[in-house]
Amino acid sequence: MFKKIALAISFSPTMEALICESKRLKDLFDSELILIHVGEKTATLEQNLSFMLDKHQIQKDKTKIVWESGNPAKKIIQTCDKEGVDLLVAGALKTEGFFNYYLGSIARKIIRKSKCSVLTLIEPMLKPTPFEKVVINGTQQEQTPYVIQRGIQWCKLDNAKKVYVVNEIKMYGFQMATAGEGGEGEIASTRRKLVGEEVQYVENILKQIDKGDLRVNVKITCGKWAVELARFSTDFNADLLVVGDEGNLGFFDRLFPHDLEDILSDLPCNLLIIKK
Repeated sequence: MFKKIALAISFSPTMEALICESKRLKDLFDSELILIHVGEKTATLEQNLSFMLDKHQIQKDKTKIVWESGNPAKKIIQTCDKEGVDLLVAGALKTEGFFNYYLGSIARKIIRKSKCSVLTLIEPMLKPTPFEKVVINGTQQEQTPYVIQRGIQWCKLDNAKKVYVVNEIKMYGFQMATAGEGGEGEIASTRRKLVGEEVQYVENILKQIDKGDLRVNVKITCGKWAVELARFSTDFNADLLVVGDEGNLGFFDRLFPHDLEDILSDLPCNLLIIKK
């Protein structure tokens, strides 16, 4: 699924845990691992990194370490492009004094401009565990079938226990208001019809995917899709939320600050943004 996984390291308190998480993913997907540091390269930093790799039994001859200087976001993106990275792993930032997490400006730039998928981990662990409870965005968009397919593929490899594909009813309020003119019977009929159509959309995609023994549930919501995804992920206590980058819709130029920003500014759980 991912042939090359890169980790952006900053020698922060979470670096060791992020290295452990990246090693788990490297082993899970049988991929190459690339460590990227943008900043000063010193003997002490090299020694610290070497110690961590030895400590966690990461083969140095099969791990590429890239030291760069300059603009962090730009250099990370350039390195990922040059190395043909499929998945970039990064850590989230924690709001001081609170329990919520968010993506900093560098991470946002990387998400907007990188060609590879990005996994953001909110609480990386020294002894990583699989993602057991996963939510996948099933909102009708051009890239949704690909996002669901890749999300299911991840869940199969990671032996996820519970998986939900969450789809949103478009213009729910408007459609229900129109139906309201016909009385309670028409309201109920319209609601069933709208829910049925969105369930069928997801099920038609799932029919084309080899799910193995994985049981996939479909959840239909109404409202702003990013807000509903975040809310459901929180209520479900999800380990991982999988979304797309909005394909060719000009998402990052026009919609980014208004939709996915609702998730990025207050991450409900670990976040995987799938890109083709």
